[in-house]
Amino acid sequence: LGTAPIEELSRAAPEVRFLSFLFARLVLSAAASPAPLRRWAVAESKRSHARLRSSSIEELGEVARRLGYPITELASSEVALALTDYVRLAVPIRDAEFRLGSQDVRHGQVEVSRERAARLLQEAVRSELARPMPIEETTRAAIRAREAVVLEEISQRVPLPVARPGANTAELRPDRFPPCIRRMRRVLEHGENLSHAGRFALAAFLHRAGADLETIVDAYRGAPDFDESITRYQIDHITHRDGGKGYEPPECATLRTHGLCTREGDPAGPTPMDRARDPLCFEPFLRHPLQYYRLRGGRVLEGGEGREDGRSPTGRPGGGSGTGSGPERTPSTDRRQ
Repeated sequence: LGTAPIEELSRAAPEVRFLSFLFARLVLSAAASPAPLRRWAVAESKRSHARLRSSSIEELGEVARRLGYPITELASSEVALALTDYVRLAVPIRDAEFRLGSQDVRHGQVEVSRERAARLLQEAVRSELARPMPIEETTRAAIRAREAVVLEEISQRVPLPVARPGANTAELRPDRFPPCIRRMRRVLEHGENLSHAGRFALAAFLHRAGADLETIVDAYRGAPDFDESITRYQIDHITHRDGGKGYEPPECATLRTHGLCTREGDPAGPTPMDRARDPLCFEPFLRHPLQYYRLRGGRVLEGGEGREDGRSPTGRPGGGSGTGSGPERTPSTDRRQ
């Protein structure tokens, strides 16, 4: 194993770039955590999108066929794909313009523009590359044996990110967080995508629970589309409204609307507590995650109750365009936490 500057690879012959691509996927598939592979898949899918946008419909059709999502060219410079394929590709994008209710559906086919088809195929590429390659145990062991050496070479060129606990972190009680917030943190730690609404809710909650900027930023480092400069800007915007009081996290009803409530338990949770139904969440008086945290003994920063119009700010922390290109509007009207 070895490393080479990105500039060298960009000027390399096509066969060298192809081999480096296969090698990268092989090594990342052998990693103990799925997060590196997922982040690489996001980056490669964005690279593919740049080429797909300039491709002809015939070229798009060939790519779609190879990925297992055949499309049909229409006379109106649009393409059509099966309803089931569209739903499978569009759901992770979480962009309002890709919602099924906004599409033209005819005879079980969804008709989309060439540009929108390119974005859907980007998601198909991301999904395909995020699946680990099957690797024999001997190969996996050989890669693991060299992993420390390669990481040392990389760290000499680019310092690896490390968590930086801040002044306020001693007040945090993660074990007292509500189940929804605990799951949001796990999703990002595992390198999975968290929706816009979830990213906003997590940042706003951590701020009101006493976390400083560095602690909140660190919570998003596992996001597959993590971009530190964008994350810092968006978190700063969320936490510094009204002189530092920040936006209020969404109430429980809003989290349920966005599919973020886990009061029934998370089947994939790592502990019995995470997998079990939480009785406190079903109490009639409980309407807000900060209420839950306070009742469990956590300290909550006092201050404003959020925007008067009850909406989340533009953007969401965690990265660039990722699997979506716009903010989720997150109503929050509770006044009892």
